Amino acid sequence: VLGQARYPFPQTTGYSSFLLQAQASRAKVLGLANAGTDTVNCVKQAHEFGLTRKMKLVGLLCLLGDVRAMGAEAGQGLLTTEPFYWDLNERTRAFTQRLLPKMPPSIYPSTNHAGAYSAVLHYLKAAAVMGPAQAKASGRATIAQMRGMPTEDDCFGPGRIREDGRKIHPVYLFEVKAPAEVKMGWDLYKLAGSIEAEQAMRPLSQGGCPMVRS
Repeated sequence: VLGQARYPFPQTTGYSSFLLQAQASRAKVLGLANAGTDTVNCVKQAHEFGLTRKMKLVGLLCLLGDVRAMGAEAGQGLLTTEPFYWDLNERTRAFTQRLLPKMPPSIYPSTNHAGAYSAVLHYLKAAAVMGPAQAKASGRATIAQMRGMPTEDDCFGPGRIREDGRKIHPVYLFEVKAPAEVKMGWDLYKLAGSIEAEQAMRPLSQGGCPMVRS
């Protein structure tokens, strides 16, 4: 790491001075440790200043909706990690086609939508095994049941809930497509790599979770 630059949050909208510091460092990669509108504005301004021709941009918390907001022209080449992308495989495409009629116009599902669906589905599966009355009577017993069952859905595929409550599943490295590669509005990612489930999450031993009993 050659350097870092902090900016006043949340009032900053101009990032030129911070981006120029990054450029002056001669680093090969610029990691954006922000999110949402801040990330979108940083990427747009980096593109305007020509930084994207000299540095690889990496969004440490950048979701598909953010990339849609910045556009492929500004975002092309940006690297980001997500556990879900609507066009990742046959199962994610099938999930998306089921969901689109229920979504607002011109909105495709994101990791947040997928996470909500996955969590609720797993809860309902646990409640079905226990019986609704028992699931309603004891949240502790329901959580134990959820942890004792493997997870499985069209968004994340197979996985599990670890002792500390963290959902374990693969995560994927995506690169934002160049405008010429984009076939339609939400066709923004191409797969650049995969991270196996157990390597994608912080190790249990490093979490310090009080729910974990040694």
